Amino acid sequence: MYWRTKNRGFDLKRGPLVMGIVNVTVDSFSDGGKCLEARAAVAHARRLEAEGADIIDIGGESTRPGAQPLSAEEELARVLPVIREFAPAARCAISIDTYKAAVAKAALEAGADIVNDVGGLRDPAMAGVAAEAGAGLVIMHMRGEPRTMQEAPAYEDVTQEIREFFRQSFHRAITCGMKPEQIVFDPGIGFGKTAAHNLSIIKRMAELRVEDRPLVLGASRKSFLAAITGAGEMGERLAPTLGLTALGRALGVNIFRVHDVLENVRVLKIVEAVLSAS
Repeated sequence: MYWRTKNRGFDLKRGPLVMGIVNVTVDSFSDGGKCLEARAAVAHARRLEAEGADIIDIGGESTRPGAQPLSAEEELARVLPVIREFAPAARCAISIDTYKAAVAKAALEAGADIVNDVGGLRDPAMAGVAAEAGAGLVIMHMRGEPRTMQEAPAYEDVTQEIREFFRQSFHRAITCGMKPEQIVFDPGIGFGKTAAHNLSIIKRMAELRVEDRPLVLGASRKSFLAAITGAGEMGERLAPTLGLTALGRALGVNIFRVHDVLENVRVLKIVEAVLSAS
């Protein structure tokens, strides 16, 4: 299992990857506003890299439930200064978290290696942009749009519907020039899903794998963890996040998108030691 990005390649048979989150936003659910200034965002990215992140995921538009859309121009004004300053000395890969092909193209030209497409190819130009750049592509499932996605989401079988979405998206991306080894999939925990949907997806993660491509789990600090555990403050969601990281790895997840890199890296080292024991 190999993932090829613009400037790097990852052999996922050797172990999982950790993707550290840098939100250059004012309203992200977990840390909006803390890294809105480029200097603060770059410092945060460097800290996550030092803690062991394999990928730094930089986003300029919040996709939390109820979030309002942002123009491509404003999104680029937030993320490009961060990518341009961080990329030259970066030892890890950089991904751009966006659903707009224009933002992805500019970010890749500025030094990003990966497009984390939270819109799941709803921008018809996205796969072509990634293909032309030779970039890695994360295709995420989201029902609806952030502003309305949590308004009574319903599925007949959430896992099977997401798997079918992945299957169709894979063929669309290939048709646009992507290579299979560039593509990974993210079921989009919390994006148009109830807590029950999220739990079912995680439990049945292995069923989501399409064309033997890697799977991403992005459950870090999500609100359903608080609903289940009673964790009120954001910091109290770390322990349940780590629990899902350990479980997710045991269920075959390959890439973990997280806020707290160091703690997740340590948990994964323990899990890998157990899984590889004789």
